[in-house]
Amino acid sequence: MSELKQQITNEMKAAMRAKEKARLTTIRMILAELKRIEVDERIELDDTRVLAVLDKMSKQRRDSISQFEEAARMDLADAERQELEVIKTFLPQPLTEEEIAALVKSAADSSGAQSMQDMGKVMAILKPQVQGRADMGIISKLVKEQLSG
Repeated sequence: MSELKQQITNEMKAAMRAKEKARLTTIRMILAELKRIEVDERIELDDTRVLAVLDKMSKQRRDSISQFEEAARMDLADAERQELEVIKTFLPQPLTEEEIAALVKSAADSSGAQSMQDMGKVMAILKPQVQGRADMGIISKLVKEQLSG
């Protein structure tokens, strides 16, 4: 079992003991999603893949929050925010804007990227480095600026 998945399982047990219902529900949802992927693909998830799943779940929560706020459903937006906070506890420390900019420049230099046609090369280098630590939409925007600038 991956280290991160073991940590999530341990947190579930701690939430059960502490009778933290909201946290427990979210952790169970995370574990259910991980289990679904393992069963569907007949694999054992490693930490990298678990991080990718957590990153996807946090992005879904952020999207839901903005949609619920637009629809003036603050009760549902608050519920999504609580889930997002629990999911964030399992993600690594987010990168600062300076760190992201440095990684983008480094990846562009090391790949020899000259134009927008080389964006895929740069993104391929960046993705494993920033997975779960930064929004890929922001990374993509910075790469475009770097390559067009």
